[in-house]
Amino acid sequence: MKTALVGCGLVGAKRARCLAQDELVSAVDADEARARLIAGGFPGCRSARDWRPEVERDDVELVLVCTSNDALVEVARAAVRAGKHVLVEKPAARSVAELDALIEDARSTGVVAKVGFNHRFHPALHRAKTLFAVGAIGPLLYLRGRYGHGGRLGYEREWRADKGRAGGGELLDQGVHLIDLARWFAGDFVEVFGRVATYFWDMPVEDNGFLYLRTAAGQSAWLHASWTEWKNLFSFEVFGRDGKLQIDGLGGSYGPERLTYYKMKPELGPPEVEVFDYPGEDRSWGAELLDLRLAIAERREPEGTLQDARKALAIVEAAYAQSGAPR
Repeated sequence: MKTALVGCGLVGAKRARCLAQDELVSAVDADEARARLIAGGFPGCRSARDWRPEVERDDVELVLVCTSNDALVEVARAAVRAGKHVLVEKPAARSVAELDALIEDARSTGVVAKVGFNHRFHPALHRAKTLFAVGAIGPLLYLRGRYGHGGRLGYEREWRADKGRAGGGELLDQGVHLIDLARWFAGDFVEVFGRVATYFWDMPVEDNGFLYLRTAAGQSAWLHASWTEWKNLFSFEVFGRDGKLQIDGLGGSYGPERLTYYKMKPELGPPEVEVFDYPGEDRSWGAELLDLRLAIAERREPEGTLQDARKALAIVEAAYAQSGAPR
């Protein structure tokens, strides 16, 4: 599909690497040098600073929106209003109210719009969901998730630390991935208890977010997202009556990606253990883009919809309301 990329930072570059050589026709960034760097890898692709003419081009079919949070909805709305399919990076908006306008535009134009919840496409998580769906660990009891990174010098001066641009801190940043995964396994949550705090960084947004979520059936999820992990970490555990699925690592600085399946025996005691390792580069970005292409071709909803993002944002907003100022 002829594609325009808006936002050529780290995530935009990852998205671009998943495209065929003749697919990317426009690369846009406020820093045009970054746009030129990506465009140079695609014959015939042009670079630009102004995104609006590019997303409205007649030959563009798909727009990848990889900007900072303050521009996500504006760019995505312009794209869907121009009849383009859209992948907008998480969290898709800074608030539920902001996202609702995009949802309405996408509904009225009939385009396919999805959110960049690439964690659903990590092979360890994908296999865990398949095992869970076929009853490998029995009925769900509860979930536990931790996600965080170690930070870097000057982090408090980056755009994610700017409340106006970002909309929130770590709970809105990495936390929405944990919330989305928890909903993916458990379904909707009817109770939210949250607390955010700023423990280390001198900034007006939180560097840690803590959640306890409960479904109507009583299953629980304990989630912690942190910018003070000091060593990048990802851990997600799904506990069932008959076993447990544990996902550790995402590759790269988060450590090797691994799924461990613990199958309980009727007599209990030590479980049977099966380990699935996924070495090599992160394959989730390409798998997510493939699902979007298939969703467009098959006229179905993709994995990770605008409604999924809305429900995650509603949980974040509830935690913010319960916490007051993140201090």
